Amino acid sequence: MQDVIRRILTARVYDLAVETPLDALPRLSGRMGRPVTLKREDLQPVFSFKIRGAANKIAALSADDLARGVVCASAGNHAQGVALAATGRGAHATIIMPVTTPAIKVQAVRARGGQVVLHGDGYDDAYAHGRMLAEQTGALFIHPFDDLDVIAGQGTVGLEIARQHADPIEAVFVPIGGGGLAAGVAAIIRFLRPETKIIGVEPVDAACMKAAFEAGEVVTLSHVGQFADGVAVRRAGEQTFRLCRDLLDDIVTVDTDAICAAVKDIFEDTRAVAEPAGALALAGAKAWAAANPGAGALVAINSGANLNFDRLRHVAERAEIGEGTEALLAVTLPERRDAYARFLKTLDGRSVTEFNYRWAGHGEAHIFVGVALREGVGEKAALIKRLTAGGYGVEDMSDNETAKLHVRYMVGGRATGLPHERILRFQFPERPGAFLRFLNSLQPAWTLTLFHYRNHGDDVGRVLAGIAVPPEDAAPFQAALDALGYPVVDETDNPACSLFLEATN
Repeated sequence: MQDVIRRILTARVYDLAVETPLDALPRLSGRMGRPVTLKREDLQPVFSFKIRGAANKIAALSADDLARGVVCASAGNHAQGVALAATGRGAHATIIMPVTTPAIKVQAVRARGGQVVLHGDGYDDAYAHGRMLAEQTGALFIHPFDDLDVIAGQGTVGLEIARQHADPIEAVFVPIGGGGLAAGVAAIIRFLRPETKIIGVEPVDAACMKAAFEAGEVVTLSHVGQFADGVAVRRAGEQTFRLCRDLLDDIVTVDTDAICAAVKDIFEDTRAVAEPAGALALAGAKAWAAANPGAGALVAINSGANLNFDRLRHVAERAEIGEGTEALLAVTLPERRDAYARFLKTLDGRSVTEFNYRWAGHGEAHIFVGVALREGVGEKAALIKRLTAGGYGVEDMSDNETAKLHVRYMVGGRATGLPHERILRFQFPERPGAFLRFLNSLQPAWTLTLFHYRNHGDDVGRVLAGIAVPPEDAAPFQAALDALGYPVVDETDNPACSLFLEATN
């Protein structure tokens, strides 16, 4: 312990790293009823805390070590730190990265002078290849977390937190992959603020440190989830395990939805976009605070912001569920238009965030519907009870991974017995009652055959609707659309509709 503290206090990180701010999160603090602050390691030159450990390790190398070159294995953030630190001292850096690494991280490593070798499906494959390459070439292997100089470099995050937050801190939340950041932060916080709890946070599908705690020794997980790729590690380090075992007060695990909700929380308070691993600690802070009510100050570390832009689509879809403000339900109701209006009224003014339906023609309709919740997770059970009492068949899909990842986008397909179906693309006003007004504009002879809507946070809702209209009603139907006043485009002849949605007789 004394050796680790000495290394942290004498770490050489600021030639490359910067002291990052500790930002208040006023919106989230107000919701949680306690002060919450965020350590902004996403503001480092490589957008991750990993520059600290890499800089400290490379600074400690001799001229002979540098002449041999360095090798490291990383999913991206450690790789950028090593590449930047090594090239800055004139050393050749070979970086082994999994083939699954986000392109933004691969490009960043190359831009910082590292020679990238893509190998394996995950960190462990890359690690094994990096070790083999180091032995073959004589280069020095720079471990991403199980190295005391790396741990000490990461520990300077905790040193800054203790200096920047003068008031008492109830708990500091640290993301855990292999454990380097957690071990370093826990060591210095325990030394400087012994009354402060240090809580590690892991994804529920990549909890290698928690598994090691439970087994009493380091274990290798059979597989890990890749959503939070920055912490997707199957095996914790030997040194990091010993330090974390002795210094951490607890480990919290959180799922993908909770991480996505934390990404949204960070954005709403700071306008910064965290990578999933970067938002992990805040997700853990929220989960821990829910189980441990109080008013004490909480600090979470945003460990990085190396996020592929296209990942934001998935984050946005899952954030509402993760923060308990949306329920996803499969509801069975009679296949009649008045049934939809009755269903909407049963929601008691709650906003519909998603509505997917395709006519089946056998008396019952199965709709996939998202409903905004006003009071969080506890409200969902009451809503389901209300719907069930109203005679509806209800299945909760909020925690159904297959439904959230796939089925919600596949509701529909071809239908039979719809000779006069029109496919129309609408823009609905994004306000309560817009769907009900649309339903009321349809005459009884016009059958609603398809409806697809998802709230995307815009001023207007984008809706695809199918309506079976007899040819003799073409003029009255057009008049009804004109009276409705919603912008509409007829997509009946669109190849996307004719190939995948067109009714068969």
